[in-house]
Amino acid sequence: MAADLDALLHAAVLGVGGTERAGQVEMAQAVERAVESREHLLVQAGTGTGKSLAYLVPAVKHAIDVGRPAVVATATLALQAQIVDRDMPRLARALQPLLGRTPTYALVKGRRNYVCVQKLGGGFPEEEGLFGVEQVDRSASRLGAEVVRLREWADTTESGDRDELVPGVSERAWRQVSVSAHECLGSRCPMVAECFVERSREAARDVDVIVTNHSFMAIDAFEGRQMLPEHDVLVIDEAHELVDRVTSTITDELTSAMVTSAAKRAGRLSENTAEVEDAGLLLDSVLETLPEGRLHGIPDSLALALTRVRDTTRAVQSDLKPTPGDEADGGRQVARAAIDELNENAARILEQRELDVVWVSKDPRRGAVLRVAPMSVAMLVRERIFEDRTVILTSATLELGGTFDAVAGTIGLRGDGAPPWQGLDVGSPFDYPKQGIAYVAKHLPPPGRDGTPPETLDEIEALVRAAGGRTLGLFSSTRGAQNAAEELRARFGQDGTGIDILCQGDDQISTLVRQFAREPTTCLFGTLTLWQGVDVPGSSCQLVIIDRIPFPRPDDPLASARAQAIARMGGNGFMAVSATHAALRLAQGAGRLIRRAEDRGIVAFLDSRMMTARYAGFLQRSLPPFWPTTDREMVLAALRRLDDIAPEPEPVADPALRGVTGAIEDVVDSRPVAGVTPVPTSSRTAVVAGHAWTSVQDGELAEGVEAGVDLGGLADHLELPAEVVSARLEQLGLELEDSTFSFD
Repeated sequence: MAADLDALLHAAVLGVGGTERAGQVEMAQAVERAVESREHLLVQAGTGTGKSLAYLVPAVKHAIDVGRPAVVATATLALQAQIVDRDMPRLARALQPLLGRTPTYALVKGRRNYVCVQKLGGGFPEEEGLFGVEQVDRSASRLGAEVVRLREWADTTESGDRDELVPGVSERAWRQVSVSAHECLGSRCPMVAECFVERSREAARDVDVIVTNHSFMAIDAFEGRQMLPEHDVLVIDEAHELVDRVTSTITDELTSAMVTSAAKRAGRLSENTAEVEDAGLLLDSVLETLPEGRLHGIPDSLALALTRVRDTTRAVQSDLKPTPGDEADGGRQVARAAIDELNENAARILEQRELDVVWVSKDPRRGAVLRVAPMSVAMLVRERIFEDRTVILTSATLELGGTFDAVAGTIGLRGDGAPPWQGLDVGSPFDYPKQGIAYVAKHLPPPGRDGTPPETLDEIEALVRAAGGRTLGLFSSTRGAQNAAEELRARFGQDGTGIDILCQGDDQISTLVRQFAREPTTCLFGTLTLWQGVDVPGSSCQLVIIDRIPFPRPDDPLASARAQAIARMGGNGFMAVSATHAALRLAQGAGRLIRRAEDRGIVAFLDSRMMTARYAGFLQRSLPPFWPTTDREMVLAALRRLDDIAPEPEPVADPALRGVTGAIEDVVDSRPVAGVTPVPTSSRTAVVAGHAWTSVQDGELAEGVEAGVDLGGLADHLELPAEVVSARLEQLGLELEDSTFSFD
């Protein structure tokens, strides 16, 4: 059944309880045109636009029209959960009458997220430091109890999906029943027909929308594993994170502990592991003498150690090759995976590829770590991600300095041979000049390397005092956040103002954010996590302080290598790397202030370079278009006035009954509950009869039972079959009473 895009979008917006926005309609139409013309599209969609529906609706329409799925890749678990647990179920119900059938969707994840049936049956060796169920005393330890519960659950699960296990278990326990992609026996596995991973991926081939993450999508594209079904449309949300996620995916490392562990795994299968252990000792002695930071060339001593690792592991590789006709051996495959990783990583570093950057970092737990990563992934992304499909990239922060060129260059969309693409900024429904002020404290001295100057601490105190609390402080370093928090606690503690200062590290981020959102006289100071992940609408956050321009560290090996390479080619390395990095972080941080149409407040930049530096205009053009000023007294008066007229804070749900906290992004008329977006906000608690239950639905079930609602009423309210609701009630141990009460 053919359906018009505008009609589908209208039905979808009504289905999720929102209101159409002009930017949302413009984006949806642009996505449809891009798919039809096979031209890539970069879309900047500000907070409140409803961008998820703007790409999901045309993606569903196209998938049904051509009979192939569309793939949506996100950077965070929170957005995955939002799409799979909230957006797609509502969208599917809303579009069914217009499409003639219900759109289908699936979440595809890496192999480590599923139980390995072969490992459960004893086909793999026990993980180091763990033990079998027969050795576990239930009262011996938390880990022992986790292993027992995990194995009991694994006997009953139908999906094998880790998210179905509630409460969850530690990573150490989960490794008892899972394997990595390299450890998997693949088609040689005797349990391949019962493999949860293969079954889930086979089922995903028949759906309309597949949701995954940036890393999984990148591995599928780069390594050609065909983990995702054939598709001609790829949507990359949170696209400002793509380069970092792709770079992380293809970063390799070596440590002496990795060498020792691999030799131990291969010990019973090869007579050459003693040489590998000796190579590990040599590598350890060399790495300990190297200073932390980037290596400009491979020192002779390190080259010798890496050559020993490469050559000794090559000998073991020959011993570990299975003989044709032998049964698949999980222990052999695990050992091969570990030895192969050492061999490949050592060989890669010794190659000294043109774009590779090698550096040493000192980890308090792991010791010296040798890492290698590409300076640029632009050509790799161009060749592997942008070929043979139309790619839609979207984020609230893609246009930096007033242009898409900076971001486009990092992903291979500029220069000779670049594929055609269009950039579109659909704006935001918020009236930024009327809702917010961008204040630059021009009178302060430029920040130095000796900590926060006394003048800056005085400025923070004056701003926070005028705001009556209500402050999110975003700092470029942990030390800066902690020092400011300690100093202001001392100052406010002396005069009894009642202003409380929380600091990242005092407790879990989610707990701190809930307290900050509940208590208007509270301030929250922190670093990177808060710059990107906090969503606190309403009066609890009326002041965002940014202590300094967040340039990358001068000793960051990748950033410095990229800047130097650009400079050698005649470009401006500082603007292309450092200023672009800072502009993206500033846009993300300033975006914490206005989260809905009713919000008002001030973003205060305590770095005078935002006005005086030659790159200041570039940074300013990257921010939301707040009303700008350097007038300190006017800003302090505005903060006092906002404090005087501030309404009560928005309601904040506890974790067990938590609401959908990212809602401001896509259901623009709903009342969002404050929260932290990196954590799945309406997290799945179980999968029953194919339905993914969320913490919100579980809370509604409990409240309905307590209120005396009958099974039919619960089923109608949740829009689910009665048998699915009944099964979940049984799992939760909830019993219904005879009643005719309903939610209506």
